[in-house]
Amino acid sequence: HLKVDVTVFQRTAPRVIDLKLKLSSHKTFRIKRFLAKKQKQNRPIPQWIRMKTGNKIRYNSKRRHWRRTKLGL
Repeated sequence: HLKVDVTVFQRTAPRVIDLKLKLSSHKTFRIKRFLAKKQKQNRPIPQWIRMKTGNKIRYNSKRRHWRRTKLGL
């Protein structure tokens, strides 16, 4: 018989539940709206903004990569 440490499952359980909420096909509307907003925010700045006179903005510093930075949902 294998002895399993229950505390490991208790620590990881909330993370698994959050992941299922994000990736599940049955999302709540609030989650879906939140994900849609983050998807719209995650884009580069338009080129015409870079071409404006006296522009200091070179790139969108708040870009998020789907694998590196999670939303903390």
